[in-house]
Amino acid sequence: MRGPVVKLVYTYASGAYPARGEGSSPFRPTRTMNLRWTRKFAYAVGLITTDGSLSKDGRHVDFTSKDLVQVRTFRKIVKSRCKISIKKGGLGNTCFRMQLGNVKLYKLLLSIGLHSNKSKTIKEILVPDKYFIDFLRGHFDGDGYSYSYWDKVYPASFRLYLGFTSASKTHLEWIQRKLSKTLGLTGSIRISSRVYVLSYAKKNSVLLANKIYYRSNIICLKRKKYKIERALGIINRQAGMAKLVNAQS
Repeated sequence: MRGPVVKLVYTYASGAYPARGEGSSPFRPTRTMNLRWTRKFAYAVGLITTDGSLSKDGRHVDFTSKDLVQVRTFRKIVKSRCKISIKKGGLGNTCFRMQLGNVKLYKLLLSIGLHSNKSKTIKEILVPDKYFIDFLRGHFDGDGYSYSYWDKVYPASFRLYLGFTSASKTHLEWIQRKLSKTLGLTGSIRISSRVYVLSYAKKNSVLLANKIYYRSNIICLKRKKYKIERALGIINRQAGMAKLVNAQS
């Protein structure tokens, strides 16, 4: 069942007008659109949960990422023509930022559990169960990670790990409970470098990866998907070889 339609009127923050060369008007436009819970919108909420922030003025939503493709994807989902600006981090790293102003969107995000200065205080996000995996993929593309390797103890075993990071342990505990309840997955939470990490390994990571990328043309950060697909390819070939050996023995 689809959620309620939210009518959004976009305006642009000072200093963040659409730029020429980005397919937008040089004037200050106002766009009206309808938003409802969809797979793409849930993905965008996942991105906001990790890489977005709500200003204290009750109006503006900021989205910042070190990945320009990520920001452009987010802008496309919310159908905005805001200018993407370059932002220098404290360590000299380059990030990309966009800011859109809309009271109704802001209030909608507040109603589902997001708020300003949320990093350490965020808890659960009220995402419909139908779209939780899409939300989680956005969350993963924002602050998630994966790595894989051949096990030194068991040389014939290739390991894949998937993880989510947050400064809020309560938030990760909510994700952990949701994945346990809906998919029967077992993950562990630890603290690392002042943030908490929820990680999944072995069969749990493989099952989770296949759920997150349930379709080949799904909206996501392609480089993360490609990295996981390579690992799954090795695991699948490994499983095929094991079946062949068992059948011949």
